[in-house]
Amino acid sequence: MREEMVVGLSAPAPVGRWGAAPPQALLERMKDYGQEGAFALWDDLSPEDRELLVRDIESLDLSRIDRIIRRSLGSQGIPVPAVQPVPESSVSKVEDRSLEDKERWWKKGLKAISEGKLAVVLLAGGQGTRLGSSDPKGCFSPGSTVPIHWYIMTSPFTDAATRKFFETRRYFGLEPDQVTFFQQGTLPCVSADGRFIMETPYKVAKAPDGNGGVYAALKSKKLMEDMSTRGVKYVDCYGVDNALVRVADPTFLGYFIEKGVSSAAKVVRKVHKKFLVLHQHVCLHMFTLDFLNQVANNLEKDSVYHLAEKKIASIHGYTMGLKLEQFIFDAFTYSPSTALFEVLREEEFAPVKNANGAAYDTPDSAKLMLLRLHSRWVVAAGGFLTHSVPLYMTGVEVSPLSSYAGENLEAICRGRTFHAPSEISF
Repeated sequence: MREEMVVGLSAPAPVGRWGAAPPQALLERMKDYGQEGAFALWDDLSPEDRELLVRDIESLDLSRIDRIIRRSLGSQGIPVPAVQPVPESSVSKVEDRSLEDKERWWKKGLKAISEGKLAVVLLAGGQGTRLGSSDPKGCFSPGSTVPIHWYIMTSPFTDAATRKFFETRRYFGLEPDQVTFFQQGTLPCVSADGRFIMETPYKVAKAPDGNGGVYAALKSKKLMEDMSTRGVKYVDCYGVDNALVRVADPTFLGYFIEKGVSSAAKVVRKVHKKFLVLHQHVCLHMFTLDFLNQVANNLEKDSVYHLAEKKIASIHGYTMGLKLEQFIFDAFTYSPSTALFEVLREEEFAPVKNANGAAYDTPDSAKLMLLRLHSRWVVAAGGFLTHSVPLYMTGVEVSPLSSYAGENLEAICRGRTFHAPSEISF
């Protein structure tokens, strides 16, 4: 008796709310922008996943995204306009400052801070993937009574973890109502020819829109109105990548106020070069609130988004795509007047960009720079150091509750010996 194998056709998957094809109107819109490939795996999706895909695409501002992609891709290969140097009168170099200058600026800045005229904005939307950590960069570890309000920009990828980080640490001595969290925007990741990259068959891969996204985010959340209501006149903006950043630096603020400009930035001298560099990761900028409003109103419609490589996780592993982002520097093209403030690299610039084991800019290298700086503070205040390992590999850490920039340490350090590594606490 001959055995027969009957192969039956599998029943078609339930078509669900949308039927066998994507919604016609949405599909036509995607075709208009050359993004219909997002529906390539529609036939393989369950009804639930089809619903997720439709909702994901409907949440995108397709016309805005298309404009950004076209302008950004179209700018590739176009010569960058010549950069005009800032007038010498608007540059404060380290060697040109007198003690009287620094004391005057310090007092002027402290007065503005005590009057509640300064707000601080922390750019904390990035993840620590390059550091070998899944945590937000601002939560990667290497009491205040002043009336400063802290605005912390997160992203959908870092918001929950950042909020929890602050809650478990009791807001670092601040009252909870002194801290406002807000999320920056995201944009789809694209291929070299501008096509959306899919994170899953039913989700477009997205990434934060860069530090420059802070302007649009502040505007959309009406936080500049909030600052105005609080009496804020100046905004100090910094990123989480620099372990030696001086937040709300009174000297820098005082200099900024005295110059009467609309924007200012700290700069470091290029290694082995004689010129100053506005470095992305020093990332400490000062703006007047009026200028910040102007930037938020104009930057979106005029600027070109930058393209950066992005490692994108997906169910198939990782793929490389392009991330569309704005740089915070873009704002300076709108500034009618800008001042630059040089700082010493060894005192204010310890970037954290790579995982330990890399050649430079790691958590370990940043930690060592901080220990060396604080060790110099202790010695300058009359203290002594002993150490069981070479001193260039260790040092002491001064609690920020004890000193902000090395001041007022004589009463703690003079005549005392500290064994490195150790911490000098308040």
